[in-house]
Amino acid sequence: MPGPTRPTEVSIRAYQVGFGDCFLVGFRYPKRTRHLLIDFGTTGTPDGKDKARLIAIAKDIRERTGGKLEAVVATHRHRDHVAGFDPTGRDGPGKIIASCEPEVVLQPWTEDPRAARDAKAPTRKNILAVQQMMLHMQDFAGVALAESKNGKAPSGIRSELAFLGQDNLPNLAAVKQLQEMGKRHVYAYAGSNAGLGRLLPGVKVHVLGPPTLEQTDTILKQRSSDPDEFWQLQAGFWRLQASATPGKRATPIFDASLVDRRPSPEARWFIRRAARARAEQTLQLVRSVDRTLNNTSLILLFEVGRLRLLFPGDAQIENWSYALDQEKVRALLRDVNFYKVGHHGSRNATPRSLWDSFAHKSAKKTGSGRLTSMVSTMAGKHGSPERKTEVPRQTLVRALRRYSDYRSTESIRSKKLDASREVVLQC
Repeated sequence: MPGPTRPTEVSIRAYQVGFGDCFLVGFRYPKRTRHLLIDFGTTGTPDGKDKARLIAIAKDIRERTGGKLEAVVATHRHRDHVAGFDPTGRDGPGKIIASCEPEVVLQPWTEDPRAARDAKAPTRKNILAVQQMMLHMQDFAGVALAESKNGKAPSGIRSELAFLGQDNLPNLAAVKQLQEMGKRHVYAYAGSNAGLGRLLPGVKVHVLGPPTLEQTDTILKQRSSDPDEFWQLQAGFWRLQASATPGKRATPIFDASLVDRRPSPEARWFIRRAARARAEQTLQLVRSVDRTLNNTSLILLFEVGRLRLLFPGDAQIENWSYALDQEKVRALLRDVNFYKVGHHGSRNATPRSLWDSFAHKSAKKTGSGRLTSMVSTMAGKHGSPERKTEVPRQTLVRALRRYSDYRSTESIRSKKLDASREVVLQC
C-alpha cells in the first residue's frame, strides 16, 4: 500500500516559556501525525519556575507525540533556545525529549563537532574559525555576568548585563545532549539539504540560512543601524574583535577577579565613574556577542501544498541579507502563510524588505488566506523603550496586529506549567 503523499493540515503549538522559543509542529497525515520540535529553552518563565515548567512542557510534548519525535531542531545555541535540552537531574527535560527518540537532530553548520571537510560544505578552517570566535564570545559573556553581580554597575545596566551574559553562556550540558540524542545529525547551511525529506513525505524543507563563510562573511559583522530595514534605529554599538588560533582556548578579555576589589576611599569618585564607563562598554560588547550568535541561527521554510511556514529562529539582518539577495528565495518568501516572528519580536530580526514582501498580509480582519504570525516573547527582559530597542518592539507588534492574525505567548494567562497556544492550518 503506498504511503502518504503529503499532510492534510499542520498544527503549530507555542509553549509559554517566557522569554524563549519552544514550538511543536505537527504534520497530520491520514494515519498519524509526524512531529518536529523547534527549539526548547528559556531565560525566565513568568512564574520563575523555570526547571519545573521545562519538565512539564517536556512531558506534555512526550504525551502529545505519543513518545515519538521525527526531528529536533535547535536553531542556535542561545540559552533561551536550548536550555530545555539540559538532561541534568532525575527528570531533566533533556532526558524526556531524548526518550522521544528523534530520528534527526538539525542544527546550524557552526555546531558541527567534526569540522567536516566536504568541499561543498563548510571547510574545516571556516568551522574552526567560527567555533573559536564563539568560545571568545562565550568567555566574554561570563565576564559580563560577573559584572552584573558585583554591585558596581548602575542598576539600569546591571539587569541587561545579567540577561545577555546568562543567555550567551555555553549551555554545555544542553549542547552535549543535542550531540548525543537522535539517530542522525544534520548541520545545515543556506541551500543545503535539511535531511527531513524521508521523514516528512510531501514537505519541502528549504534552508535559507545561515550562510557559510564561503558564501558570505556578513554573519561575522553587525551593522549599527539601517533605516530601510530596522524598525527603529539604535545609537552606536561596539564590535567585539576576537582573533583566535584554531584548537586553542580563548583567553577572557578582562580579568573577572578585578570586579571584586573594593575601591579605596580617596578614589571613590573616580572609580564610580570608571565603573559606569566599564559597565556601559561591557554592555555594548556583550550586545554584539548576542547579535553575532543570532546570526548563526537556522532559517527554515517548510513548503507543503499551498502552505509556506517560516521559522527563522533569531536570525538578524546579516543572516537575512544573503537569503534576501536571491530571487528564488524572495519568490518563496512572498507566499509565506505562517511567520514565526524572529528573535521574539526584536526590531532588526524582521527586515522591512522581508515584511513588505509577504503577499498574504492584509488589513482585513477576515479571510482564510490572511498571514498568521506567532511570537514567543516576554516584555521587560531585553532592550529598553527609552532606546527604542525593547523586545518585543512595539512598532513591529502594531504592524503584526494590523496586517496578520497575530498570536503571542504573552496573551497566555493560564497558570498551568504546560500552557500553550496552537494554530491549525489546512494544506
